[in-house]
Amino acid sequence: MLQYDELLLEYSAKEKEIKELEAALGLDKVRANLSTLEEQTSAQGFWDDPQQSQKIMQESGRLKNIITSFGKLKGDYDDLIVMTELANEEEDESLLAEIKAAGEKVFAELESQRLATLLSGEFDGKNAILTFHAGAGGTEAMDWAEMLYRMYNHWADSHGMKTELLDYLDGEEAGLKSASILISGTNAYGLLKSENGVHRLVRVSPFDSSGRRHTSFASIEVMPEIDADVNVDIREEDLIMEVYRASGAGGQKVNKTSSAVRLIHKPTGLVAACQTQRSQLQNRDYALKMIKSKLIEIKEREHLEKITDIKGEQLQIAWGAQIRSYVFMPYTLVKDHRTNFEVGNVNAVMDGALDGFIGAYLRARSLGEI
Repeated sequence: MLQYDELLLEYSAKEKEIKELEAALGLDKVRANLSTLEEQTSAQGFWDDPQQSQKIMQESGRLKNIITSFGKLKGDYDDLIVMTELANEEEDESLLAEIKAAGEKVFAELESQRLATLLSGEFDGKNAILTFHAGAGGTEAMDWAEMLYRMYNHWADSHGMKTELLDYLDGEEAGLKSASILISGTNAYGLLKSENGVHRLVRVSPFDSSGRRHTSFASIEVMPEIDADVNVDIREEDLIMEVYRASGAGGQKVNKTSSAVRLIHKPTGLVAACQTQRSQLQNRDYALKMIKSKLIEIKEREHLEKITDIKGEQLQIAWGAQIRSYVFMPYTLVKDHRTNFEVGNVNAVMDGALDGFIGAYLRARSLGEI
């Protein structure tokens, strides 16, 4: 059948890309490194140093995941080819939709694994902490910040990642003033670091009775969740701690006591807050971890020698320097201003279809274009 012949041509051409992915992953080296780590885990006294043994187990798990994920991808691709060939021989048109859906799934996974090979940063494999801030524009901007909050939750869900709410401050009439979430999953920070910056919305405002078009801004900070053993020198005298009563989306799930904590790092002006844990001490620990994560993320992004090189002025948000625009009216378009990658289906993007933007950013960065 012509339709199956065309699919076979399309699918067979992907075999080269899968072989290129296998080479890029360096699976022979990955297997050798895994074998070495597994020998260490069976050595006498391995568990005497819990901190070191945990690191080895985590690295071992990461390498196993690379091998298993590629093996599944290769198996699914082979099955796809066989299924398409059999359906073609039988001239069974009823399987066409199922085969196309299977193909889309296989090649989405191929692209996902290919993007992972572009992640070489020290913290790219870590979980990600996202903090949302509404910009100037009142209710309209707060509503936009909440739309972005939902968008990244959808993205995480579609990639099988777990989200945990850390802090949430309701907007005055709608939306949110600020919020923080932890997204846990393989390469979460490496994939989401491209989202750090100012996001611009253009639409007819639902809060304007005259139906006028509005432009709103919100910013997103993306930080790696650092391990407890990563040493970041923060002096207690450089911290200001404020406590307040939990409220909003997070506060509905916690005790109504003054357990929420906001930490301010005086040398840089960095602020982090947490209200979703049960005690003030737990919230302080989370907020301190966020401060440390912010310092490390800024150090890496600014290519600084030391944490102490970070200055307050480097942390200011420039509301005119948006990384991406989302246009709902008079046409629909989402455009990234760093890579010029754009998508016309704005609703799909707001439902979490961000991989095209993430991939374009990582490819451009690997080529030194941004």
